[in-house]
Amino acid sequence: MATRTTSSPRLRLNQDVSTLAVDVFLFAMKVALIFFSAWAVVGTIALQVNGSGLTAVAWRDLIVGGLAQGFMYGLIALGYSMVYGVLGFINFAHGEVFMAGAMAAYFVADALFDAGLWESAFVVAVLIVLLSAVLVSTVVAVLVERIAYRRLRGAPRLIPLITSIGMSFFLQYAVKGLFGGSFKTFPQLPEGLQDRVGIFGLEIEGIKLLVIATAIVSMFGLWLFVERSRTGRAIRAVAEDKEIAGLMGIDVNRTIVMTFAVGGAMAGVGGMLWAMLFRKVFFLTGFLPGIKAFTAAVLGGIGNLGGAMLGGVTLGLVEASGPNMLGGLSWEIPTWLAYVGAVLAAATAYWGIQRLRSGDARKAGSSLGMVVMGVVGVFLGIFVLPGFSATIPGASQLKDMIAFVVLIGVLMVRPVGLLGERLAVEERA
Repeated sequence: MATRTTSSPRLRLNQDVSTLAVDVFLFAMKVALIFFSAWAVVGTIALQVNGSGLTAVAWRDLIVGGLAQGFMYGLIALGYSMVYGVLGFINFAHGEVFMAGAMAAYFVADALFDAGLWESAFVVAVLIVLLSAVLVSTVVAVLVERIAYRRLRGAPRLIPLITSIGMSFFLQYAVKGLFGGSFKTFPQLPEGLQDRVGIFGLEIEGIKLLVIATAIVSMFGLWLFVERSRTGRAIRAVAEDKEIAGLMGIDVNRTIVMTFAVGGAMAGVGGMLWAMLFRKVFFLTGFLPGIKAFTAAVLGGIGNLGGAMLGGVTLGLVEASGPNMLGGLSWEIPTWLAYVGAVLAAATAYWGIQRLRSGDARKAGSSLGMVVMGVVGVFLGIFVLPGFSATIPGASQLKDMIAFVVLIGVLMVRPVGLLGERLAVEERA
């Protein structure tokens, strides 16, 4: 009986130069990101041990602040993930849905403050503000779906993407035209939320604790809704395969509207929390948080609700601690550690040469990258890195850049995000 064998594709340098160049470049970027990340982390720890870093109290405040901001990113990111999971496109107007909730929270809270309820019945007032923000964001999200997106469901993907960007600008400047372009200052919070509260031996600001607790409760409520309710099961079915879901008797149009409504409600919760925490809102409040929330959705795994929250929290923590972690680059690399790195680089280059000799085209890019970066690593480890340190001026101004660099790094190592993507059948093809 004859046997059939398959061989690996052979490398043809004269035809694959451009592909190899791209693969080597991407491999070099991965190595550089891993190297600088490791240097920053190890350097920060070393500086802390030497007593040159931040105090424990400062780190606590950074981490708690990062968690609070990250949970808000996660709440907004849920809308991005849900819409992408069902319709397969990014709704860039979702940041303005969040902004609408924040603006609604401001106006209702301001009216309650003028009426004296903000101080005399704060819990009731906050619930009213929360319901108002959720209602406004939900209505705006549903109107955006009905007016801008419904007729574009069968259109090429680029068309709804461009439409969402246009809708984003329209909502921004509609709010500016109606309410002006100046900042709106949220009413002063009660002293109990401004003071620190002891929990598990840690002193945490009351407002940040409220933000974290509300976000966790909201996420748990969303999970119960999606997993246990009939509408939630319909959303999951439509996200899996719209055509099959329709054949099973599910009203696809109604389910898509509910998806936008639920995502808008989560954005409304995030908008109210943002307004309470930062106490400043205006017509561009949703722009940068919206972009970062989209980043969080991709970071966690687009279409994955748990990934959206994890991506948001990760992004918030990195954004809060990243500028201080960059200070770890000022730690001088010990000579022995640089030489160890040179030895590892030499071993990597040798391994890459052995892989190249196999002639397998599928491994050629990474193998050549190992050789190139190994040679570079040997040179740097022997002649440059011993005793080397770097100081980055104005590192505190780079937190936005750090967040997006982390996204690039994670996607280079794991393109599907931290928890993996959850896409419809037609999106997987």
